[in-house]
Amino acid sequence: MSLAREKERLIQELKAIGAIRSKPVEEAFRRVARELFLPEHLRMYAYMDTPLPIGSGQTISAPHMVCLMNEELRLEVGHKVLEVGAGSGYHACTIAEIVAPIDIDRSLWGHVWTLEIVEELADYARCNVEKAGYRDRVTVVHGDGSRGLPEYAPFDRILVTAAAPDIPHPLIEQLKPGGILLVPVGRPYSTQILVKVEKKADGRITRKNLLDVIFVPLRGEYGW
Repeated sequence: MSLAREKERLIQELKAIGAIRSKPVEEAFRRVARELFLPEHLRMYAYMDTPLPIGSGQTISAPHMVCLMNEELRLEVGHKVLEVGAGSGYHACTIAEIVAPIDIDRSLWGHVWTLEIVEELADYARCNVEKAGYRDRVTVVHGDGSRGLPEYAPFDRILVTAAAPDIPHPLIEQLKPGGILLVPVGRPYSTQILVKVEKKADGRITRKNLLDVIFVPLRGEYGW
């Protein structure tokens, strides 16, 4: 089985279902090798459209969800992005490909900070990010992601890859005016709602329910 062939097949499927809608999201998915962010015995399944276990009771999100979230974030070159829930580091690297593409002047690059509350996973993600060549564009931080990362705020975009009881207030505070926040809201291990929050230029907050999802529970002060 050729992983390159499987990846191309999956890209066409994701475009057909509308998970990939733009060239930047497609190219980011094409460039980041998902297999590098998986345990070795699962790498053959890298381009199946399904979540996969990465240890510590956590999972790497299904490819369609990674692409869909990246589309909804409306990422742009130069954006500062916060991810809550680094997992194995994969999703952060797909974002880095959009906000800090390797083929432009580095002075124009954005950056991705990704928070992971499980120390072993933070170490794993940091190793994967370095191995895949994204260390200068992605910073992995061990800490309580539900509290955000105020020392680097405000952020143009924030995404949460675990289900929260409600939208964590610190994340709204750390979002720039004009920014977008994506967060699954709902009870653990049941169907949740992916919520899109936009902060208007005047600070007003709008909230839109996008679709049903199932994510692992958010841990930390504003989690479960």
